[in-house]
Amino acid sequence: MSNRNAFYAQSGGVTAVINATACGVIEAARRNADRIGTVFAGKNGILGALREELIDTGGLADADVARLRHTPGGAFGSCRYKLASLDDDEKEYRRLIDVFRAHDIGYFFYNGGGDSQDTAHKVSLLGDRLGYPVNCIGIPKTVDNDLPATDTCPGFGSVAKYVAISVREAALDVASMCETSTKVFILEVMGRHAGWIAAAGGLAKTGRDGAPHVIVLPEVPFDEQRFLEKTRDAVERVGYCVIVVSEGARYPDGRFLSDSGASDAFGHAQLGGVAPMMAELVRARLGFKFHWAVADYLQRAARHVASATDVEQAYAVGRHAVELALAGKDSVMATIVRTSDAPYRWELGDAPLERVANIERRMPKSFISRDGFGITAAARRYLEPLIAGEDYPPYAAGLPDYVAFAGTTEPKKLAAFAT
Repeated sequence: MSNRNAFYAQSGGVTAVINATACGVIEAARRNADRIGTVFAGKNGILGALREELIDTGGLADADVARLRHTPGGAFGSCRYKLASLDDDEKEYRRLIDVFRAHDIGYFFYNGGGDSQDTAHKVSLLGDRLGYPVNCIGIPKTVDNDLPATDTCPGFGSVAKYVAISVREAALDVASMCETSTKVFILEVMGRHAGWIAAAGGLAKTGRDGAPHVIVLPEVPFDEQRFLEKTRDAVERVGYCVIVVSEGARYPDGRFLSDSGASDAFGHAQLGGVAPMMAELVRARLGFKFHWAVADYLQRAARHVASATDVEQAYAVGRHAVELALAGKDSVMATIVRTSDAPYRWELGDAPLERVANIERRMPKSFISRDGFGITAAARRYLEPLIAGEDYPPYAAGLPDYVAFAGTTEPKKLAAFAT
């Protein structure tokens, strides 16, 4: 198994720090060049393996690899692509093993969320069954912060910081004009089933009357009348109301407030548009002038205000993934283990992929205020260390100076494969 090549792929929605993880993987592999040969990156994620489009990262200068640490997005391309069930159809998984065999790949590092951890687990199982063992290591990545077995997920801390900053700044704007203009501002953030990002907006709040005044979480069934009462109360008491709503907010019967009826590549309901829907509700029932915004890609691409904690942890799990593989670990995910809240301390660990795959971690009840529209002190203790510190990228001509790669791929050795 010595000196075999490695395959690294980015999966799903990218983050402000996923390339820091790529940096950690590549640099750790280069420090162990006597045990790991070439690190191939998948062009557009797992599709790069299925299509045999492998980028040889050995051609990247050390300085450019280092620049990945402060570059957002997915440097090698990512994708939303769910492989078929291993029980129903092994074709795609067998293709992965064929590509790995053709390029002497013995290590598979998959950087993504729950579906990605499931894929890594299945590749490990099938590789063993086919007589071509591959050390499969999952690397956590999701802004939703909903993976189990890890204290936090790289990507979340920076989104949380961006949202908290945006809420505080927007609130100052609204407060300045509320006497004669906007009374209600609504910010829609990501979070399908778990309200971690919306909860992070609560970090902006100072004092009883500070913004946000209302947080709408997926974990709390949406009560329209109580929502309107909270909104009216804030406007009457403070002069304005700032609301943070998760895209995954649900009615008591489980329906999403913003379900468009469409589905994404993973079969998940396509969400978006809850902010304008709630704004119209406020206008129709309360008559207040409003503005709304959707953070959308801005929240997960905002490397210029990334959390220093998040950047450090993203890099560390990439490095740790390589260390786990070299230690002979297989079918595990690198994890972050919190050992202390104050002062904040953490270390690295690992968890079996079968305990991680397709399991969503939601906000615990102890983190949600009794009225369901805010966060508790326990939530603050958990969240505040994750947004701590600044790690600004270098700037050139007034803008962040990010790195980009051409993405030249290796010559193919196998027949084409339809995806």
